[in-house]
Amino acid sequence: MNGQEKLVPPLRFRMSPAESAEGGRLPSTAEDGARTQPTQWKRKRFCEFATLRRGLTYTPADCRGKGVRVLRSSNISEGTFILHDDDVFVSEQAANIPFAKNGDILITAANGSSHLVGKHALVDGVGEKDTVHGGFMLLAESDRSEFLDAAMSAPWYKQFVAENMMGGNGALGNLAKSAFDECAFLAPPTASEQRRIGSFFRSLDALIAEREKALGKLEVLKKSMLLKIFPQGDAKVPEVRFKGFEDEWKKKLLGGILDYEQPQQYIVSTTEYVEQGIPVLTVGKTGVLGYTDEKFGIYSASIKPTILFDDFLEISRYVDFDFKVKSSAVKMLSIKRGEEIDLQFIAYLMKSGERVADVHARHWIGSTSEKEVAVPSLPEQQKISAYFRSLDALIAARREEIEKLKQMKKALLERMFV
Repeated sequence: MNGQEKLVPPLRFRMSPAESAEGGRLPSTAEDGARTQPTQWKRKRFCEFATLRRGLTYTPADCRGKGVRVLRSSNISEGTFILHDDDVFVSEQAANIPFAKNGDILITAANGSSHLVGKHALVDGVGEKDTVHGGFMLLAESDRSEFLDAAMSAPWYKQFVAENMMGGNGALGNLAKSAFDECAFLAPPTASEQRRIGSFFRSLDALIAEREKALGKLEVLKKSMLLKIFPQGDAKVPEVRFKGFEDEWKKKLLGGILDYEQPQQYIVSTTEYVEQGIPVLTVGKTGVLGYTDEKFGIYSASIKPTILFDDFLEISRYVDFDFKVKSSAVKMLSIKRGEEIDLQFIAYLMKSGERVADVHARHWIGSTSEKEVAVPSLPEQQKISAYFRSLDALIAARREEIEKLKQMKKALLERMFV
C-alpha cells in the first residue's frame, strides 16, 4: 500500500446525486473508483471541528433537590447519553457557565477509574437552559457533532487517550483540554462527507438503542412475572396463574425436595484457559470464566441438568450443558428421588426470591435448605417452566442481535476511518 492509499479508508460513501439521496445505505468500498469520493482525507485538528469548554466547579452547599442539572461521567454509558433521576442539581446562581445543548458532545476528562477517562456521548433530551456539565467533564460544541462523535469512536481516539491521559494507577486519571486542542486526526475533506458519516453512525446508534430498550422491557417483564407467577409471602396461590389450574400450592422445604453434591471432583486444576473446550462456570454475572481442555471431572449436566448454587452469595443458575467449576464455593442441586418436581421450575422459583447474601457464610445447609416454598402440581410446574424458557429464549435472541449490531459498528468504524 502506498502513501496515497493510506489517506483513503477502505469503505467510503458513494457521492453520485442518486446515492446522496439515500443516506441510510451502507457505504461502498473505496475500490469502487469514480463512484466514491476521489479526494484524500486530510489531517485536521480537533479544534477545527469543535469548541471545548471546561465544566462547573461547585460545592455541596450549591446542591439542591431540583434546579440546574449537572452532567457527570455517570451520564455516559457505552457511548449513550443517559439522564438519571438521582443526577446532581445545583442552584441557578451556582450554574455560572454556559448551558449544555442537545447535540453537544459530553466527554469524561477526569475520573478515579482511568478506563472511564475519554468516554463520550452526544447530549440528548435536555432542556434549553436547565443543564450544565461538571468540573471533571468537557463539553464539545460543533456543527458536525455527529461526525465528531463517530470519529471519537474510531481506533485513533483510543490511542490518543492512552497517549495523553495523565495519572491513573490509583491516581486520578486526567485528559487535559490542551491535549484535545493539539490533537489532529485524518478526516474527510468535505463537510458533506463528514455529515454523511455522522448521520450513518447516528442512525446505527439509534437502532442499537431501540433494540436495547426493547431488551430492557423484556428483562423488566421477566422480573415482574417472577414475582407474580410465584406466591409471595404467606400466599397459597400466585397473583397470575395459567388457565386450568385452581388447586392451592403446597408448602415444601427446599432441602426436602433437593439433594446437593459437593463440587470438589469438578474443580478445574488450572486457570490457564483455552479458546475452546469445556466451560468453567461461576454463578455470578460473568457466567463462563473460560474454557478448559481437561477430560476428567466434568459434570454431565447435558444428561442430568442441575442448579448451580453459590453457597456464599446464595444465588443460583440452571445449567443443562457439561461444565467444570473453579472453586468449592458452589453446590450442585438436583431433585430427590421420588419427588414429582420439575428442576427448572425450582430454578425459576429460587430466582423469584433471590437476594445476594450480605453475610459471608455457607448458606445451603444452614439456611437455604430450610426455606419453605410453595409448589403446585407437576403439570403447572411444567407450564410455568415452559413460559420462562420461551421468555429467556426471546431475551437471548435480543442480546445476540444487539451484540451483532455492536460488532458491525466496530468493524465499520475500523474500515470507515483512516
